[in-house]
Amino acid sequence: MRSRTATMWWGAAIESPDPGALARFYSELLGWPIGHEEPGTAIVVPPQGSVYLVFQQAVDYQPPVWPPADGRQRPMMHFDFQVGDLDFAVADAIALGASLATAQPQENVRVLVDPAGHPFCLCLDQD
Repeated sequence: MRSRTATMWWGAAIESPDPGALARFYSELLGWPIGHEEPGTAIVVPPQGSVYLVFQQAVDYQPPVWPPADGRQRPMMHFDFQVGDLDFAVADAIALGASLATAQPQENVRVLVDPAGHPFCLCLDQD
């Protein structure tokens, strides 16, 4: 993403009934420390180095619906990407094939939908 710098974070957000417990599981599994924890949120911080995202083909794929709706496939996870210029990053993502979601829950975050129907968030760097 062109508006990002090398020091900006990115990651995948995964839903869980107990984020702290799930974070502790992955922290132990991966040997990565918990970098931040607060009610409802826990972040496992990888060591310096590359992070990989793996995309696999799924037979009979049903895209999730954002916002979640009864009886429809809800998002089980989504990606969050921190950006320096939210408007530029949104325009860039749309130019690449994403679409802006109708529901926007936060002023400093934009929810978009990728070409396969997965929601993802662009989060304004507020430092």
